[in-house]
Amino acid sequence: MQAQESEAKNELEQKLLAAINGELPGEDFMNELLTQQIFIPIKDDRDSGIPGFQLTNKATPLVVQDEQGRNTLVLFTSPERAKEFLVDVPGYSGGLLADFSWIVERMDPGFAIAVNPGLELGMDIDPEDVTQMLELLAARGKKN
Repeated sequence: MQAQESEAKNELEQKLLAAINGELPGEDFMNELLTQQIFIPIKDDRDSGIPGFQLTNKATPLVVQDEQGRNTLVLFTSPERAKEFLVDVPGYSGGLLADFSWIVERMDPGFAIAVNPGLELGMDIDPEDVTQMLELLAARGKKN
């Protein structure tokens, strides 16, 4: 494990590291996460016939199944963190930065989230916690 893998390189990673180390309570981290941008790998549309041009207007995020058969959305704290993981995933060489709250609002119930899978500076978010984040977002929406 390289030292740089566990070294926080942005604000989101600093908060994630604090949560992993028990310095930031889980609920506080979830609230912070909802205010951050995160990198979401998107399936390339390379067979479109026009180099560098996407024909579809629907982004296909990277979803894997965990050991329990649950669908898990794969996200990263930065594009750099995704590079090594995506080498082994054909068709997912690109992606975009998006607000974490925007992503969560568009998820189906029952999905888990893996942030920086395979890295020391990573975290799995269970479907129950994703549902709790949706409830937090709904409550925030009512306040505005």
